[in-house]
Amino acid sequence: KLRAEHVPLQHITGTQEFMGLEFDVSPQVLIPRQDTEVLVEEALKVCDGKRVLDMCTGSGCIIVSIAKLGTPIKTVGVDISTKALEIAVRNAEKNEVEIEFIKSDLFEKVEGNYDIIVSNPPYIPTKEIEGLMPEVKKHEPILALDGSKDGLYFYRSIVASLNNYLQRGGTILFEIGCDQGEAVSGILRHAGFIDILIKKDLNGLDRVVTARRP
Repeated sequence: KLRAEHVPLQHITGTQEFMGLEFDVSPQVLIPRQDTEVLVEEALKVCDGKRVLDMCTGSGCIIVSIAKLGTPIKTVGVDISTKALEIAVRNAEKNEVEIEFIKSDLFEKVEGNYDIIVSNPPYIPTKEIEGLMPEVKKHEPILALDGSKDGLYFYRSIVASLNNYLQRGGTILFEIGCDQGEAVSGILRHAGFIDILIKKDLNGLDRVVTARRP
């Protein structure tokens, strides 16, 4: 009956598998998606012995997976939503990893420098949200979906602050919408980042942009 009302299966069961791990989910967080595993896989290639920050952490699936499957020396998750952070803390405990979680509007309350910053920020253009499946637009948090007018607001905001928090030589990894590769690459290029690469998901669509601070 709930599925007939477009309630996502993950909200009915309360869990979702991601990177071979089990995560608690609720209507307060974006349901982890397989596409995002590409972001984690790219981060795992460079995270060993590094300090890693996950901006817009949501359920914590990205940073928990990095902490569980890699060997970073420090892991931090940041989100503006108190309810999302409660789920993220639960998921860290469930998967037996130690992560520092910070309630912050982007970098507002963040201190220190990091070798790697990962982010799956809201990136759906506002006008496109109404066209999403009912399971998404009615049951997942708009806060985690709405990327403002062109979907690029959070990429611009994060990149504008990166030099204050990302070490020289450090790596930024973004999940992107399938048509945002060139736009996000351009934002990074304009800010002086180098070694910019676009990674595709299993469907052959642009999914992750990585870049390095000189």
